[in-house]
Amino acid sequence: MTDTLPPCPDCGSAFTYQVDALLNCPECGHEWQVGEETGTAIRDSVGNLLADGDTVTVIKDLKVKGSSAVVKVGTKVRNIRLVDGDHDIDCKLPGIGQMGLKSQFVKKVAD
Repeated sequence: MTDTLPPCPDCGSAFTYQVDALLNCPECGHEWQVGEETGTAIRDSVGNLLADGDTVTVIKDLKVKGSSAVVKVGTKVRNIRLVDGDHDIDCKLPGIGQMGLKSQFVKKVAD
């Protein structure tokens, strides 16, 4: 094999291999497509790619820090904005206001 495969974007392993159109990592189990951008992609809890302006739903009850309020499961959040940092989604929650969410606690909704 003359061409080299890129390392795994998740764990950095050099032991990647190709199966059809997908690249696979035997160490962490991550799969991705050849040429797929993985550096700044933000994905929801099930792996859907998120973009600014998407609508998402909360998949878990979330306590609001510094308050007794709770964001309930199924709360629909419209028009999200993606940002860098630990909480990678900025949004306005109904009844609570401006808030940052982690993408691992939301699921993309098809409008």
